[in-house]
Amino acid sequence: MSASSQANRRPRILILSAYDVGSHRRWREQLVASQPQFDWQVLSLPPRYFRWRIRGNALSWLNAPELQQHWDLLVATSMVDLSTLKGCQPRLAAVPTLLYMHENQFAYPKSGRQHDSIDPQLVNLYSAIAADHLAFNSDWNRRSFLQAVAALLKKLPDAVPPGVVETLQAKSSVVPVPIEDRLFLPRRRLLNRTEPHLLWNHRWEYDKGPERLLALLRQLRVMRQPFRLSVVGEQFRQRPPEFDTIRAEYADHIEHWGFLRSRDGYDDLLRRADVVVSTAAHDFQGLSMLEAMAAGCLALAPDRLAYPEYIPGTQRYASVEDDVEREAEGAAATLKELLIGNESPAIPEAWRLSRLEGHYRRLLEALLA
Repeated sequence: MSASSQANRRPRILILSAYDVGSHRRWREQLVASQPQFDWQVLSLPPRYFRWRIRGNALSWLNAPELQQHWDLLVATSMVDLSTLKGCQPRLAAVPTLLYMHENQFAYPKSGRQHDSIDPQLVNLYSAIAADHLAFNSDWNRRSFLQAVAALLKKLPDAVPPGVVETLQAKSSVVPVPIEDRLFLPRRRLLNRTEPHLLWNHRWEYDKGPERLLALLRQLRVMRQPFRLSVVGEQFRQRPPEFDTIRAEYADHIEHWGFLRSRDGYDDLLRRADVVVSTAAHDFQGLSMLEAMAAGCLALAPDRLAYPEYIPGTQRYASVEDDVEREAEGAAATLKELLIGNESPAIPEAWRLSRLEGHYRRLLEALLA
């Protein structure tokens, strides 16, 4: 290759997505589309068999032809076993690498269904050590990871190297998953503060707190607060029984129920809702909350996780993780205050794609340099 053609070529970046589920896939597609100055390629694995994926992706990709090519930069999601992958692919060992932390395995609440194993946490830790830079989607994600790593290292019996947490912190930053600008449109109708349309738009899994949603709805009934309800989000073969209970008990309140396959239909629902609700026990950023807020919804969320980073205090209810009923009482009271007050939606302008794409560009360019 001539010197001129070498100077004119676009830097080649390989994205590694080991569990290419909704938010991971959306993030890497958005990243590629917003940074056309780079030559991108993607290597991904489907989102199933979680424990095999997080521990076995380096083996699954052992003979992948993409890993035999020249790359200027690797971008890996937090499910990638980066240290093992670089050990199995010596030509990649010196390639600068960005590890994007959508989540961290230390901070997942226990469901009682998992095998007790430290393996997923160690994959995160070793990958973080092997990466040149860590980008977290929220400050809470970063803090919970670093604190948990420090706690783990204190438990180890001997031969623990000093300065691990400090090194990880020094090479980390917070760069959220952006919200598409098209969602930031002026609201077409006034908020209904008499009979609000409540939107719960999360994965139908235990960690999103369906039992807390049920308790909140029952509390609103006790308070005689009228409401309409939409419960949407990704569903799986097994789902918590509270969803069937909610559908049966509140059938006459339901506006929409179940997964919306049409993105246009989902965006329209965001604009028709009045209050977006979270009852989550874990949420590393809260994309569904941010999207609904961008579309003009009031937020109602617990005072925990990443929510204090963008949801006003008046729209957060007290976190009582060990008492579902007491937390539901606080959530219902907070909603009542929002409806009788003059609270306005908090539009998350700083999370716009047009605001964040420059942060991503500068981060990639710094690693390439």
